[in-house]
Amino acid sequence: MFHTKNHKQLNIFDPWSHLGPKRRKIMDNSWAGLFRKEILSELPVEALRDYYDDFNGRPTKELYSMVGLMILQQMHDLTDEEAVEQFCFNVKWHYALDVTNDSDTCSYVSLKSLWTMRYQLTEKGLHEVLFDTVAQKLAKVFKVGFANQRIDSVHIQSNMRHLGRISLFVRTIKKFLLNLKRHHAGLLEALETDLTTRYLQMKEEAVFALVKPAGSHAALDQLAKDVFSLVERFSSVQSVNEMSSFKLLVRLFQEQCIVEEHDGEKLPVARPNRDISSDSLQNPSDPDAGYSGHKGKGYQVQLMETYDPNSFEDSLSLITHVAVESADRSDANALLPAIESTTKTNMAPVEILADSLYGGDDNCQRAKKEHGVDVISPAMGRTGNGLSLDDFALDASGQIVACPEGHSPVRVSHKKRFSAAFNGSDCRGCPQREQCLVKPGKKAAYLRYSKKEVRLSRRRIQEQTAEFKDKYRFRAGVEATMSEYDRRTGVKKLRVRGLKAVSFAAVLKAIGVNIRRAAACRQWSRTTYIPLLQPLCPPIWRILNIDEQIRSRFATNTTWINQNRRDNLADLKMAA
Repeated sequence: MFHTKNHKQLNIFDPWSHLGPKRRKIMDNSWAGLFRKEILSELPVEALRDYYDDFNGRPTKELYSMVGLMILQQMHDLTDEEAVEQFCFNVKWHYALDVTNDSDTCSYVSLKSLWTMRYQLTEKGLHEVLFDTVAQKLAKVFKVGFANQRIDSVHIQSNMRHLGRISLFVRTIKKFLLNLKRHHAGLLEALETDLTTRYLQMKEEAVFALVKPAGSHAALDQLAKDVFSLVERFSSVQSVNEMSSFKLLVRLFQEQCIVEEHDGEKLPVARPNRDISSDSLQNPSDPDAGYSGHKGKGYQVQLMETYDPNSFEDSLSLITHVAVESADRSDANALLPAIESTTKTNMAPVEILADSLYGGDDNCQRAKKEHGVDVISPAMGRTGNGLSLDDFALDASGQIVACPEGHSPVRVSHKKRFSAAFNGSDCRGCPQREQCLVKPGKKAAYLRYSKKEVRLSRRRIQEQTAEFKDKYRFRAGVEATMSEYDRRTGVKKLRVRGLKAVSFAAVLKAIGVNIRRAAACRQWSRTTYIPLLQPLCPPIWRILNIDEQIRSRFATNTTWINQNRRDNLADLKMAA
């Protein structure tokens, strides 16, 4: 039965009075107080109604506290057993989740209940809804501006072993044969004894464990033959085709092997390493993982956050977008989906900082045209020490006015591409002829270029200005976020496998980072700004003793205070 508690309803008697004023103050100033006051009642538990009846059955655990438990577990990077223990005995968790009763009904949760809640949230994709809900609430409470944001990615690993090609073949074949034995024992008994013995009766990978590098190619060819024989044998058996382990076997063969014909006979062989795609199967235990030549096997998280160029300590840097994808995906394809995602949640940027992979010309043009977002990013393209279009003088329309040596073109035309014709005699005597882009033709020397090259050239010139450097220096701050994301939550080495489970963990860990940052921001502002107000107007502290009222009554930064000190003193006299 669906069971929740109204956490916005006030209590006649304070259930936390036993903590005492000092401990209560510490609790309120911590992440637990922020979670209980601002976040707990906003959690989207109504989306879980489909799993429970409104009247029949035993009541569930209080669902707000259960969903909150999911967030706190990832926020503190705990195992299931550790999370259950904290839920049962940690007063700080009880305060955050508003668990006011010490009975087993309220203060105890079983591992099965934990697993059930995680399954429900994952299947419905509610972890993304949770992230958006918490981010929007914190943005409202802390008055976060979304105009300036920055994006980057971080490589993460699921709980899978990194396998070489031989181990990958052996593990995939063994996984299929074990499932075949479990569900279709008769079909397994009909297979050749040598094949089943090689993978099931020997110790794991014993047959191929001592393969020397010189014999690895022959071993792979033998494995390719075994995979081919199994695929050919069971391709017409419908019940086997529906097995996930058989689908992995087929995928392995398609990605790692080819069939050659010799004298009319089919001969399966392993593909060369260079022909293996980066999105190929990396481990049968985690078929969603990909491979990056730069970072390795696993997944990557695309993360976008706000920043305030005019303030550092007192503003909340809020993560607004988190997306998990396989490691083989390029950052170039992540920018527009991130902007579209934040647009749907009303957290879209006006200006976004990114590195050169995100800031391709097509991305910059589409971001500006479709979403009105300016992408501040270094342009890719110029390599080597030779001359480039950057060294030519261009007018506003992109036509060349003069070459690096000061010679003007005899004519300039523009259809699909620009074409500038220079006097051949000027080019033949040019000292930079070997490095120049202008090439001799029949009637003149020509330089042909596109509008895209003009845009990239102007961007590279803009990168050398003080204005660009002053803006782009804030992109480095996202690296600190990635470090905090890992150190605080352990996101780089997860305990789960599969895209769904990895996404769930990574997104909830990002929620945890937002909560910790918000709590630190609130605590910093209370310990910094309010003491600055005390020397200015001591009597007011006896009239108004609530931090929020004081902060709303007076300024939240020293500049405002200095500008309005006389007005404050006049108001103080009137209040007295």
